[in-house]
Amino acid sequence: MAATSGTDEPVSGELVSVAHALSLPAESYGNDPDIEMAWAMRAMQHAEVYYKLISSVDPQFLKLTKVDDQIYSEFRKNFETLRIDVLDPEELKSESAKEKWRPFCLKFNGIVEDFNYGTLLRLDCSQGYTEENTIFAPRIQFFAIEIARNREGYNKAVYISVQDKEGEKGVNNGGEKRADNGEEENTKNRGEKGADSGEEKKEGINREDKTDKGGEKEKEADKEINKSGEKAM
Repeated sequence: MAATSGTDEPVSGELVSVAHALSLPAESYGNDPDIEMAWAMRAMQHAEVYYKLISSVDPQFLKLTKVDDQIYSEFRKNFETLRIDVLDPEELKSESAKEKWRPFCLKFNGIVEDFNYGTLLRLDCSQGYTEENTIFAPRIQFFAIEIARNREGYNKAVYISVQDKEGEKGVNNGGEKRADNGEEENTKNRGEKGADSGEEKKEGINREDKTDKGGEKEKEADKEINKSGEKAM
């Protein structure tokens, strides 16, 4: 079946090759820089999707895998006191830590797809995926820590922060709209006042015209009366 993009357009042969390469175990490639770059790009895309997810939905209600309960139970059984809100890289990467993590990870071989696939993991769960706040970790390690962060309420800091910013943006936009409406209303009122003033001026001029015409008629009438009086004499 031909590979397609989200717009149903054919994907280039190069991208198909990269996608195929990424579907194979990481151990197959040694230290090939091109493959490492492709894996890093895929990991970054995964990180972006996950961060958007915990920013838009209350993380306590998220389900990351079909076996979240099993992962969380095994994780807390083996790492009961591990601090997960702010991770210490030594708790993940030191030789003694690796010895403890290895059997945990292997339990999910065949249960979690791509369980050992390289994934970006945040050290401080209240922050985003910055260079200083990110390390590489096996996918099952990412799931274990992030499922625990979601269930224990640590990731809610990200959700609340993003929602607060969205709320402030909405309030600011609402204020601008109200200000615009107020300005429109003032302009309208000024227009109405101007129209009223013009109408009053027009009426005043008409009244003056009528008064002048009335005065002229009275003068004409007086002249006629005077002429009649002179004839009578």
